[in-house]
Amino acid sequence: MNLQASISQYLKFRETLGKGLNHSAELVLRLYCRKIGPATELAAIRPEQVRSFLDGKGPLTRYWYNKHNLLVNFYRYAVSREHVNSSPLPVLLPKRPEPFTAYLYTHGDLRRLLEGTTGFQRKHVKLEAHTLRTILLLLYGGGLRVHEALRLTLSDVNLLQSVILIRETKFHKSRLVPLGNQLNRVMAEYAARRKKDGHSQTAEAPFFVLRTGAAVGRGTLEGAYARLRKFADVHRTDGARYQPRLHDLRHTFASNRLLAWYREGKDVQKLLPHLATYMGHVEIASTQVYLTITPELLQEASTRFERYALGEVCHG
Repeated sequence: MNLQASISQYLKFRETLGKGLNHSAELVLRLYCRKIGPATELAAIRPEQVRSFLDGKGPLTRYWYNKHNLLVNFYRYAVSREHVNSSPLPVLLPKRPEPFTAYLYTHGDLRRLLEGTTGFQRKHVKLEAHTLRTILLLLYGGGLRVHEALRLTLSDVNLLQSVILIRETKFHKSRLVPLGNQLNRVMAEYAARRKKDGHSQTAEAPFFVLRTGAAVGRGTLEGAYARLRKFADVHRTDGARYQPRLHDLRHTFASNRLLAWYREGKDVQKLLPHLATYMGHVEIASTQVYLTITPELLQEASTRFERYALGEVCHG
């Protein structure tokens, strides 16, 4: 059996088990298929071809292991179905790189970023300052993934009900995301400015647009943000290789939400499933990846435990 047919069968098999791969994982397998050749027989794939795909052209990152894990599961399936006798994956794996840690933005970081949107770039650029500012506030205040914000259409944003619809995103699920009063006001101001500038008002039109009226592309957004971050002097001081990313706004949202619940005396364990649903996760474990333990969070958790322990002693 050739590689393309085997991968297609594998993806359908996962779906019948209710364990379909997310979009990113499917892209990796399809990239592997293109790299090796769709018509290539599984038995003809050589270990050096697989290693070339895994290594790529850049430095070793966690992506190497993500690709490897996906191929491990694929070849287990292929061997079990007798599509191939053995796996061509390498037996010896390279040393894992240092674990990635998300950057949590401080209030000072966010203030400098938002203030910097009006002065970090020349006028008449494609991505206008008010558009960039609104996207940043939505990513931080709504905890959205970057592509979720950029895919919003006018029909997805219900400002009267203060809610936005995230359609068919990661894990192939849609969800409603309620907006707080302040964030809804920011979105309404942007929508009014967008209309005043004469951009399309059809239901299918992108909500976030460039000066030309075209949808904001991820590359354009990330390029503008990289320049803004340098202008606002927002950078890591922990020696990590990665500088603060747009996606770290989602991490900051989740950690701040957890900290607020602790300070409000809420039952955090009962509320975690709600946070998972809000963020579009199937399992709480996916949400926990975003919950970075900070000194403030440790202090609140310690205080909560101390009250609980002292209460038991007093009633013992």
